[in-house]
Amino acid sequence: MSQQDTPADRRVHVVPGLESSVEMVIDRWGVTHIYASSSHDVFFAQGFNAARDRLWQIDTWRRRGLGLLSEVFGQQFVERDRAARLFMFRGDMRQEWLAYGSDTKRIASAFVAGVNAYVDMVCASPDLLPPEFRRHGYLPARWKAEDVARIRSHGLFQNVREEVARARTIRDYGIPVEELRKVREPFVPLTVPEGLDLDAIPDDVLDVYELATSAPDFADPARVPSSDAVLMEGSNNWVLDGTVTSTGRPIVANDPHRALSLPSLRYLVHLHTPNFSVIGGGEPALPGVSIGHNGSLAFGMTLFSVDQEDLYVYELDPHDPMRYRYLDGWERMQAERSIVPVRGGTEAEVELLYTRHGPVVRTTATHAFAVRAAWLEPGMAPYLGSVDYMRAKDFESFGAAMNRWGAPAENQIYADVHGNIAWKAAGLTPRRPNWDGTLPVPGDGRYEWDGFYDADELPGTENPEAGWFASANEMNLPPEHPVDKTITHDWYAPDRKRRIDATISAGRVRSVSDAARLQTDVTSLPAQRILRVLRRLTDGGGSPGLTILGGWDGALDVSSAAAALFEVWHRRHLRPAVLAAALQRLLSPQDVDAAVARLVPDESLLADSRVLLDLLEQPGDRLGPDPDTTLRHVMTSSLKAAFAECGSLMGEDPSTWAWGRLHVSELRHPLRLTDDSTGEELRVGPVPRGGSGDTVCDTAYDAAFVQTGGSTFRVVIDVGDWDASLALNHPGQSGDPASPHFDDLVDGWAQGHYFPLLYSRVAVDAAAESVLELHPPG
Repeated sequence: MSQQDTPADRRVHVVPGLESSVEMVIDRWGVTHIYASSSHDVFFAQGFNAARDRLWQIDTWRRRGLGLLSEVFGQQFVERDRAARLFMFRGDMRQEWLAYGSDTKRIASAFVAGVNAYVDMVCASPDLLPPEFRRHGYLPARWKAEDVARIRSHGLFQNVREEVARARTIRDYGIPVEELRKVREPFVPLTVPEGLDLDAIPDDVLDVYELATSAPDFADPARVPSSDAVLMEGSNNWVLDGTVTSTGRPIVANDPHRALSLPSLRYLVHLHTPNFSVIGGGEPALPGVSIGHNGSLAFGMTLFSVDQEDLYVYELDPHDPMRYRYLDGWERMQAERSIVPVRGGTEAEVELLYTRHGPVVRTTATHAFAVRAAWLEPGMAPYLGSVDYMRAKDFESFGAAMNRWGAPAENQIYADVHGNIAWKAAGLTPRRPNWDGTLPVPGDGRYEWDGFYDADELPGTENPEAGWFASANEMNLPPEHPVDKTITHDWYAPDRKRRIDATISAGRVRSVSDAARLQTDVTSLPAQRILRVLRRLTDGGGSPGLTILGGWDGALDVSSAAAALFEVWHRRHLRPAVLAAALQRLLSPQDVDAAVARLVPDESLLADSRVLLDLLEQPGDRLGPDPDTTLRHVMTSSLKAAFAECGSLMGEDPSTWAWGRLHVSELRHPLRLTDDSTGEELRVGPVPRGGSGDTVCDTAYDAAFVQTGGSTFRVVIDVGDWDASLALNHPGQSGDPASPHFDDLVDGWAQGHYFPLLYSRVAVDAAAESVLELHPPG
């Protein structure tokens, strides 16, 4: 490869593997617009460009997914590598490729060829090597097409964690206490499956699963993430038809909520060929675009909480621990040996065990435990199916692509230039003929999946009468959906959805700018409901805390003292105090504190106030014979404690308090990378934040109030006037700290200021910052 001398704003590379020349125009916001003459070349260039901007991120994604971290980071990652290998796709690759669109293998092959072309360029020109590789002394690896299909660990998974959490609570405290942990929708009574021994399930049964499905902690490689503290990641989306908007054109809005990271999870790109022109966001390690538009239609997604997992519990043969009971006999586990290369040491041989249901994640002297996951079936590589639907031209072809969609399960929204809008739930959904998936089950053959539901059996709607549709991970099964046709019973709290519904129904979302404003809305409906109870019981006065909250409207604004007091009270004081009051009627006094710790959600999770709100608004006899007196005491005493804590956190003068003083976003590089010139650790922030996990602008936070999850990527699409669409991608498009696009979008993200997602060639050229030409040899 060679780089020719050209003007500063235009560079030329000769790149083997291309069929024809490609032009890549990078606009002033760091979005790359790729113009190619064929499908092969546009996906080749997408891979090349992803490596150009995010090489260390995608190389680490591949190493994590294939179990190759030890090769460059050493012995301490062997257990994580073993876990990753346990959960890779192990089936026939021909069957795997055929499960997607007809040309997915060719697309993946072109994409990884582009990645490899840039890897070759970097290895030949070390000055191009990103700082992470230089600092740790290794080179990026070359890819195979099958890598993007075999890796499954980057998806969104439901619901084996809930099964185990439920089993542990019932085991230790009983079903009445479990009813205080989490709401189930649709409600079903809890029944321990026949033959399940809850005492046999160890607390660490999912440690291997967590190692396989969570991002590596380079600061503490030996740490196993707790299943109780894994961020539940969701999203918002809505679609409006022309009868609702001010222009008469549809609008699609989408803001996925994922863990905050540096660089960000999503990457915006524009892929243009004579046959299709699609723009939007996806994951940089994958070909295609999963949220965006193609000039004919727009599409977006939120998590649809299909229960795609089960924990199977097996009795082991006392004479042979490699055999487990199945039906009337014993069945042998399948054992595979895998060699893990280890930097600076001897390669490690690891054993991978499987039952007929899936990977074995734990064994004891008497039992084995395996996870069955629909996302390990053919055609289930997360988001890879988007290369099919992103090129659809109408709802018929879009729907056909969604029929093949497997993982993650999604609420897909759609709008086209003819004014049609639609919603379709999609995802591979197991049939459980004789249980509901809420708890682990014996693996002896009594509890087997009976195939999967047809895509047509999942809900959806076309051109709804209201003129719009919205989703926010809430339970959105239609009333006529049979309870015994289990999708899941573990849905997210409905607060974001209710706020979205109320705002759209009131006619306050009629334009692209209105939709962007709603994406940044920080009004907390749980706060408003809790305050109504507080005011009813106290008449709104009597203490400094009550005075501060007295006239507050529930908006968690950055500058609000009331918001700061409420969040400290709600999460740290009120919720545990109310739960303790309820538990005192169910448990002996010495067990209450431990039970509260089990029931209170980890602060880093998306908020779920459903149990608390139910106890406050409809306590029944759960808080004793005089619930108002109990609540009055609990609420006022816990508010007094929260007021005192705010004083210690922000000073004694409440006029100086502000939610943004406590609640911030601060991004740190996973490797704790430092600046070459100053030696200081590379950070983005702190940036004051409003909102919480309860608000449409989801800003879930940890025990230190630092934001852990939410929408770093947002789009609002004007269907038909494409250049009027808006986007954000915090902190920036590039993963290279030396790039001007590494953190140039931080201020816009913090202040709710979007940039135009340009589509037409005229608009793109007018906003061009630089141009990169790729030419084949010769």
